[in-house]
Amino acid sequence: MNALVEPHQDGGLFGRPLFEDPSARALARVGVVDVGSNSVRLVVFDGAARSPAYFYNEKIMCALGASLSDTGHLNPQGRVRALNALCRFQRLAQGMGLSDLTVVATAAVRDASDGPDFCADVLRDTGLVVRIIDGREEARLSAQGVLLGWPGSYGLVCDIGGSSMELAEISGGIVGRRETSDLGPLKLQAIKGGKKGRQVHIKAAIARLEETMGTQRDRLFLVGGSWRAIARVDMFRRGYPLHVLHEYRMTPKAVRQTAKFIAAHPNHDELRAECGISSTRMALVPMAAEVLVRLIKSFKPQDIAVSSYGIREGMLYEQMPQRLRDRDPLVEACRFAEAKDARMPGFGRLLYEFIEPIFKSAPFAHKRLIKAACLLHDVSWRAHPDYRAEVCFDNATRANLGGLKHSERIFLGLALLHRYTNKREGTHFENLYDLVDEKTRDDAEILGKAMRFGAMLWMNDDANIGAFRWFPKKKLLELHLSKDAMPLFGEVAEARLNSLASSLQAKVVVKQRKRQGG
Repeated sequence: MNALVEPHQDGGLFGRPLFEDPSARALARVGVVDVGSNSVRLVVFDGAARSPAYFYNEKIMCALGASLSDTGHLNPQGRVRALNALCRFQRLAQGMGLSDLTVVATAAVRDASDGPDFCADVLRDTGLVVRIIDGREEARLSAQGVLLGWPGSYGLVCDIGGSSMELAEISGGIVGRRETSDLGPLKLQAIKGGKKGRQVHIKAAIARLEETMGTQRDRLFLVGGSWRAIARVDMFRRGYPLHVLHEYRMTPKAVRQTAKFIAAHPNHDELRAECGISSTRMALVPMAAEVLVRLIKSFKPQDIAVSSYGIREGMLYEQMPQRLRDRDPLVEACRFAEAKDARMPGFGRLLYEFIEPIFKSAPFAHKRLIKAACLLHDVSWRAHPDYRAEVCFDNATRANLGGLKHSERIFLGLALLHRYTNKREGTHFENLYDLVDEKTRDDAEILGKAMRFGAMLWMNDDANIGAFRWFPKKKLLELHLSKDAMPLFGEVAEARLNSLASSLQAKVVVKQRKRQGG
């Protein structure tokens, strides 16, 4: 449901890193504040601008929207807490050398009669200008946050906050129709008639959304803390081993089962403790689950993906030039990691070009993972040798990387694990291996062993190492080494080449090139 586009001619698979461009460097540290109905959050993005790195991330639960439906005003205690939080965030931004903070306020502040007064207090005490955005603009920014992680995606983005729920259509990197509703859990608490009354209200509100948004049968992207809490419960119910929420997938059937599971556990304190959910958030989860069940019944998505990227990431995306938006977030993040941590930045490109003939027939979506692995192959060299393989796997599977499905995280982790060891048995992560099939595990082993051998031929980043030739039908692997590289082909290198050939179930032949480029 997301179409990764092959790179343009100016970039190719290994174009010049855009984080070296002045316009990208200007985004290297961007501070945004989201004043929501439940929380006020500061995020400072740093590093590779295309794939967000969280230099600083702090959330304070203020419950500005609590009792808004009854009083029409912001929660007085929440208002004090939110103002104190913004004073703190403004001082932190000064300490980080940020020239400005972008602050947006959503449903609670826009709906409250004293919302403008609150913004005036913030300006007076902090100098920060709070931009109150309407529901359709909130939907657009949330959808842009999803596009930050999934360029070219199409489907329906659903962002739930405390006081509202927004829908936005995305297709080919463009945000289309957008709509807002009052289906936030804080507002649903005030609906009369208990659960039955809520369900009548939810059904009617989603029917109105259907009229505006039309038929949607693609992927449903879930944005917002209540959705992520439901995903945590789903992981717990299933015994899912990889506790990474971004790109976690659920089926409509799983959502229904998890909603029943939540309803069957009236002791929410016990459930929230098991799932690591705050008491404030857990109080809203049952109502959010009711909304989600009705949403998938009405819109019938093919699958459901949880997005950790939302309005704050959308605010970062807003400031990006288009050529930066078009880049692959995974590749840019790995490129940045290599530049920052590898012993020889730039060798990843040479390594990729060296081993690529083994994977020549692989589709582009797979080659981008091979490229990512080559860029990351040396970034964990500082780890203790006894644990380096496991550190590589852990980093790949749990790192903040966009543009990666969970199965792709496991593939990348296994490839990097095999970069440092021939065997994958006996690690602490064996329970994760079953998230991919046997062929994927074998393919990752081949990639890891290819990188493990290629790293033995380490020279400068524009050296003429040589080339592989792979004949899959003959099961023949030829290694053509340049004259300069031949002295590097010692006993250990030969053993690693034989190990690669064994995983390919191939015969290996080593030849010396007679001339440069021959």
